[in-house]
Amino acid sequence: MIFFEYLGRTTLNFFEQIGALFLFCFHTLTWMVRPPLYLRQYVKQMEYIGVKSSVVVVLTGLFTGMVSALQTYHGFSLFGAESLVGSTTALGLFRELGPVLAALMVTARAGSAMTAEIGTMRVTEQIDALTVMAVNPFQYLVIPRIIAAIIMMPMLTLLFDSVGLLGAYFVGVGLLDIDKGVFLARIMEYVQYKDLFSGLAKALFFGAILSIVGCYKGYTTTGGAEGVGRSTTYSVVISAVSILIADYILTAIMF
Repeated sequence: MIFFEYLGRTTLNFFEQIGALFLFCFHTLTWMVRPPLYLRQYVKQMEYIGVKSSVVVVLTGLFTGMVSALQTYHGFSLFGAESLVGSTTALGLFRELGPVLAALMVTARAGSAMTAEIGTMRVTEQIDALTVMAVNPFQYLVIPRIIAAIIMMPMLTLLFDSVGLLGAYFVGVGLLDIDKGVFLARIMEYVQYKDLFSGLAKALFFGAILSIVGCYKGYTTTGGAEGVGRSTTYSVVISAVSILIADYILTAIMF
């Protein structure tokens, strides 16, 4: 009976959380189309999520491209297809590695910060103070972060792809002695614009996922400082798992 009690309680809690998340998204969409627009908040969040995340995205993209080139060269050299290293690495970056790894890095850096900041405001009653001053928390805190993440994630993904290709070129041409013309020609031959745009489309969804989850967990934080830490941890884990699940679904739809 204890097992069934635990199972039932867990199931009910899961559906309660799903329902609360849907209500949170509904309120967000409702207030998104209403004035006023806090443009300074939008610019601030775009700078924080996009510009300040560029360093970690560049580093991750550079070494991802370099490692991908090394691994594909090792595999293709077994049957004399070293010329396909560039195109294979580019396809992997554009379709999967770019949007997914960029989103995970932004989740770890900016998504956790969203939860911690909003969660601290919740437990210290600053959100209640905003409501008393007739400032809607969704318009001032939640919506700017969601819109900023949706706008900046494709840009960060494009940055990731570009740096990753540079890293692959450096390893393939500079270290592994693949002919430069062949390396670039295979990329132009096999990589299409739809491969790039599909990755950027994924980045839009990933930006929405990490920002909605981060804001939701922060907005519903309870339990003081311990609750803020717990919400931040849950936010990162849920966002990362949701991004991977969404990546599979989007890949199945697009390809």
